[in-house]
Amino acid sequence: MGKNDYVPLFETRPVKGRILFRLFAASILAGICFICIYRIRFFPLGGKVERWSWIGLFLSELWFSFYWFLTAVPRWNSVYRFPYKDRLSQRLEKELPGIDIFICTADPLIEPPSMVMSTVLSVMAYDYPPEKLSIYLSDDGGSDLTFYAMLEAAIFSKNWLPFCKKFKVEPRAPEAYFRTALEPDNDPVMVKEWLSVKKLYEEMKMGIETTTKLNRISEDIRKQHKGFREWDFVSSKRDHQTILQILIDGRDPNAVDIEGKPLPTLVYLAREKRPQYHHHFKAGSMNALIRVSSKISNGPIILNLDCDMYSNNSESIKYSLCVFMDEEKGDEIAYVQHPQNFDNLTKNEIYGSSFRVIQKFELPGLDANGGPCYIGTGCFHRREALCGKKYDKVRKVDWKKLNNRKIKESASVLEDTCKVLASCTFEQNTLWGKEVGDALSHIRKHIDTCVLTNRHVHYMYNIHKIIVISVWLQMGLKYGCPVEDVITGLSIQRRGWKSIYLNPEREGFLGLAPTTLLQTLVQNKRWSEGNLQLFLSRYCSLLYGHKKIPLKLQFAYCIYNLYAANCLATLYYVAVPCFCLLKGISLFPKV
Repeated sequence: MGKNDYVPLFETRPVKGRILFRLFAASILAGICFICIYRIRFFPLGGKVERWSWIGLFLSELWFSFYWFLTAVPRWNSVYRFPYKDRLSQRLEKELPGIDIFICTADPLIEPPSMVMSTVLSVMAYDYPPEKLSIYLSDDGGSDLTFYAMLEAAIFSKNWLPFCKKFKVEPRAPEAYFRTALEPDNDPVMVKEWLSVKKLYEEMKMGIETTTKLNRISEDIRKQHKGFREWDFVSSKRDHQTILQILIDGRDPNAVDIEGKPLPTLVYLAREKRPQYHHHFKAGSMNALIRVSSKISNGPIILNLDCDMYSNNSESIKYSLCVFMDEEKGDEIAYVQHPQNFDNLTKNEIYGSSFRVIQKFELPGLDANGGPCYIGTGCFHRREALCGKKYDKVRKVDWKKLNNRKIKESASVLEDTCKVLASCTFEQNTLWGKEVGDALSHIRKHIDTCVLTNRHVHYMYNIHKIIVISVWLQMGLKYGCPVEDVITGLSIQRRGWKSIYLNPEREGFLGLAPTTLLQTLVQNKRWSEGNLQLFLSRYCSLLYGHKKIPLKLQFAYCIYNLYAANCLATLYYVAVPCFCLLKGISLFPKV
C-alpha cells in the first residue's frame, strides 16, 4: 500500500468537553491559591495548639492540592480510540496472527470450576479463525476438579461454538448468555436447537458443580482420560509435579465440532509446586504460560484474563488487532488494555468497585501521554515486548513471516518436552522476572574480572552478545511486588514501547466485583500497599521512568502509587477540626 493510499485501522479523537474541563480545572486552581493566601495571611500568633493545628491543616491542604494536580495532568488532553475492524478484514484477513489466550485460576473452592469453564468457553467462541486460537488455563491449585471441568468444557465446545455462530450469540459465555437470553419463538427448528444446547450446558454445569461439592472424582470419570493418572503422584496443591495436558490439538484434523469445523487448541497446565521454592503467584504462573505456549503455538499476540473475566464481545480480538496491525502506528504498540468492567454491580453500588472515574477519565488521559498502565487482565500483549524486547523504530513487523512458524512435534511429545518449562527449577540462574540492567551489569562485571588472553577476547565478546540477545527473550512479568502487572507495564514502556487504551461501545470483558465489605477492604489494601511499595522502591515512576517515558506519564503513575498516602492527610483533616471545634479554635474563615 502506498503512503498516499494509507487509511488507518484506528482513529484517535480528543475527548469531548476538554475546554470545559480546563476551565473547571482553572477555577479549582484559583480556589487553591485563595486557600494558600488565607492560610499564610491569617496565620495565628496565639497559643501553641492553634499554631500547630493551623500548620497541620495547611500541610494537608497542600497535599490535597498536589494530588489534585497529579489527577488533572493526565485528564488535560484525554483521547479515545476508535478501531475499524471492517478495514482490517478487507486488507489483512489472510495475515491475521495466532492468538494465545492465558486464563489463570488458583483455588476451585474460591473460583468455582463451572465459572472458570464459562470464561474458557467464551474465549473459545471468539469471532476469529479457530485454527489461530490457543487457550491455556493455568491452574495454580493443581486440582483434578478443574481438570475434569476442562474436559467437560472441551466436549461441550463442539456444540457451543457452532451454536454461537448460528445464533450470533453475545455474550459467548454460556452462563451469562442463558441467564439473560430469551428463547427464540420464530422458528420451531431453531427453538429445538436452542433448548437442546441449553440442556447440554445445564447438564455439564450440574455435573461439574456436583463433583466440586463432593470434592472428588469418581472412578468412572477417571477412566475417561489418561490425564487423571497425574494426580496419583500429587501430594498437595503446594507439592506436586508439572501437569500438562493438551485437551484439544487444533492441528489434529479430527479436532472438529459437530459441523466439521476446526476447534481451537485447548491446554491445561498446573506448574510444578514444591514447598522449598517460591512460586511468585500470578506473575510466576504467567511466565510459565509464556514459556509453554512458545513451544506449543507461539502466537505473536497474547491475551491474559482472570478466570472470572469472561469475554463479553466476540469482536475484541479484531478490535485490538486494528491497533497492532496498523501500518504506520501499530509497530510501536506493546499492549492494548481494555477496561475492567463488572456484571454484578447494582445500581446503587456502595463499595466503589465500578472504577468509573478511572475508566472514563484517567486511563484515556494516560493513553494520550504514552499509554495506560497494565492492570493485569483484559490485556492484549505483543509477545516479544512482554518477553523483554526493546522497541526498534527501524524494524517493521512481518505478519506473514510470523504466521509461517509451524510446530512439528505431536501433542504427546509436546506434553513431555514442555513440562520442564513449568518446573520449579527452570527459572534458577535465568532472567525470568528479573531486571535486564541488573543481569547485564553482572555479566559485564564477570567478564571484566576474568583474566583474558588476546585470543579469548573476541570469543568472550561474542558470548556477551549472545547473552545480551537472550536476555531480551527471558524477562516476562516482574517478581517481588504485589502489583506485578503495574511494574511490568512500566518496564515495557521504559523500553520505548507505547500502549493503547481501548474501550469499545460494547464492553470487551465482564468480571465479578467484590460484593462484601471484607472483600473490598482486602482487595484495596493489597492494591494500595503494592502501589505505595512501588513508589518507595527504585521502580518509582519518577526515578525508573526518568527520561524514559513522558513526564506526564510519570506523574500519572503517581496517582495510584500515592493513593494510600492520602489516608494520612484525610485522617488529619477529619479528626483535628473536630477537636478544635470542641476547644473553640477557629481554623476556617468566618462567614
